[in-house]
Amino acid sequence: MAGAADTEPEGRGGSRSRDVRPDPATEAFVAHRNLLFTVAYEMLGSVTDAEDVLQETWLRWAEVDLDAVLNRRAYLIRITTRQALIRLRTLGRRRESYVGPWLPEPLLTAPDVAEDIELADSVSMAMLLVLETLTPTERAVFVLREVFEVGYDEIAEAVDKSPAAVRQIAHRARSHVAARRPRGGVSPAETRAALEAFRRAVETGDLQTLLDILAPDVVLLGDGGGVVEATLSPVVGAATVASLLAASRLGAVAAETPLRAAQVNGCPALVLRIDGEIDTVVAVRVDDGLITGLYAVRNPEKLSHMERETALHR
Repeated sequence: MAGAADTEPEGRGGSRSRDVRPDPATEAFVAHRNLLFTVAYEMLGSVTDAEDVLQETWLRWAEVDLDAVLNRRAYLIRITTRQALIRLRTLGRRRESYVGPWLPEPLLTAPDVAEDIELADSVSMAMLLVLETLTPTERAVFVLREVFEVGYDEIAEAVDKSPAAVRQIAHRARSHVAARRPRGGVSPAETRAALEAFRRAVETGDLQTLLDILAPDVVLLGDGGGVVEATLSPVVGAATVASLLAASRLGAVAAETPLRAAQVNGCPALVLRIDGEIDTVVAVRVDDGLITGLYAVRNPEKLSHMERETALHR
């Protein structure tokens, strides 16, 4: 597995023999590692940064007096949240200078993620983009409360707020997200159907089918990071998006190299490979059977974790 599984600590005493059982700190960290990675990733939208947060979490956890810890899971989540908040505030400044739209880093996820509907929704590209509109503290509170069902008192310790303040922040964040999340529950089957129609239309250059599957107010975001070609601003409207796709590199290449279905961030998506290398990952937001959001990630730095499944857990 990728993601959090790449940051296994060696224990407080450094390298250990295979015959020696890891110390309690290492056991606890390893037991909750995929959970901690998921918390960090949902707060940051970046695998690299989430892994860095896990490393920082381990370094701090290794110095904790475990005899004084009543709930190791809660304590680890608290450390992870604090480290993610620090990094999130730094990332906000960095993203201001990002070339073109910034999209979360896509993850190839296992089938069990899709089976957990709430988890899949929380890590979907569409939801991560909604979470980007929250303040760092609002995002932390929303993720911990709504996704991981952490108690208000525990969240308060993680974000250095009073429980009463956390309740207010949670209410504000829920209202903010509810106003921006997909308008109705969409099943994986509906998303797959919309994606299949989109795939056929792009591969055949069928402009009318594209127009039929795209919502009138559809938004296309392309993330090339200034490294590869991508749209430098959002493209809005079915006719404009369809015309752009028909004339784009994606449309030209897809005619010769089929787009392949994949589970990305717990949801159906499409992957374009050229000469064996991942070139583009296309995720969608579907409302009422129509595609309302198209997210094309092309920045090579964001595609390296698409080669193997990432374990997510809550």
